[in-house]
Amino acid sequence: MGPLVVAFETVLPLFLVIFAGVLFSRTKASSEHWIDILNKYALWIGFPALVITSLMHLEIGENNYTPLIITNSVYVIISILLAFPIAWIFKLSANMKRSLFLILPFGNVAYLGIPVLRNAWGDEILPVAAIISAVYVFWMLTLALILIEVYGHQKINAKKLLLSLLKNPLLLSVFAGLAIVLFNISLPGFLEKTIGLFSDSVTAVVLFSLGIFLGMHQLGKIGEWKQVLVWSVVAMIILPAAFYFVIQYSPLPGDQVKATIVDAAMPLGLTPYALSIQYKLKTTLMARIVVLSTLLSMIIIPLWMVVVG
Repeated sequence: MGPLVVAFETVLPLFLVIFAGVLFSRTKASSEHWIDILNKYALWIGFPALVITSLMHLEIGENNYTPLIITNSVYVIISILLAFPIAWIFKLSANMKRSLFLILPFGNVAYLGIPVLRNAWGDEILPVAAIISAVYVFWMLTLALILIEVYGHQKINAKKLLLSLLKNPLLLSVFAGLAIVLFNISLPGFLEKTIGLFSDSVTAVVLFSLGIFLGMHQLGKIGEWKQVLVWSVVAMIILPAAFYFVIQYSPLPGDQVKATIVDAAMPLGLTPYALSIQYKLKTTLMARIVVLSTLLSMIIIPLWMVVVG
C-alpha cells in the first residue's frame, strides 16, 4: 500500500483546491461568472505561460518527441472511432454517438493533467505534458468536430475549424515555446520572470474553477448516474488499460509512458462539455460525467500512478 499512499498524497493537494472551489460554490460565495473569468485567465494567460516556460528550456537534441506525438495521436484517433462500433452494438442514438466522439478520448489533460503530472514528477515532465495536451487539443478541434458536424447533418465549415485551431492559445503557446528553442531566442530576464509568475499561478486557478463548476451541479437521482458511471469507467480504466498493455512494450522513454497513460486516464474535461452545449449533444450526461469522473479520479489517478511506476 506504500506506493499507493504516496501517489494519493501527491494528488491530494490538487483535490483540496478543487474541494475549496466546491465549498465556495455551495456557500454561494462564488457564482458561475467566476468559472468563465478564471477559465479565460487560464486559457489565455496561465496555460500559455506554463507551456512556454516548460518548452523554452527544452534541449531538442536530447529527446525525440515524434514517437510521443504519434503514440498519443493513434490513441486519440482510435478512441474517437470506437464510437462507431459501440453505437452500433448497443443501438445508441445518433446524438449519443456524436457525444461519444468527445466522451471516450478527451480527458482533462490540460486543466487537471498538467498539474497532476507536475506534482508527481516535477518540472522535468512539463515539456512532455505540454506536447500531449497539444495533441489532444489538435484532434479535438479537427477530427472530433468534423465527425460531430458530419453526423449532425451540418455543413462542415473548414474555415471555422481552421480558425479555431489557429486561435487556440494552447497550440499557439506550443509553437511559441518551440520557436524560442529552435531559433535560440534569449528572452530578457524580467520577461522570463513575468511569464514564470503567470505560470506558477495557473494550477490553483484552474483547479479552483473546476471545483466551482462541480459544486454548481445538482446530484439528481441515483438511477440517473448508472450510465454516467459506465462511461467514466470505460474512459478512465478500460481504454487506458488496453493502451498501457500495448505501449509498455514500445520504445517510448519511461517518463513519456507514465505521462501518456496518466493523461489517458484523466476525467472528462470541461472543453468537451462546453462543445456539447454548442453542438446540442448529451449536455446533462456529459456534465455529470465531468462531475463523477473528477471525483473518481481521486482514487483512479493514484492507482494509475502506481501501475506505471
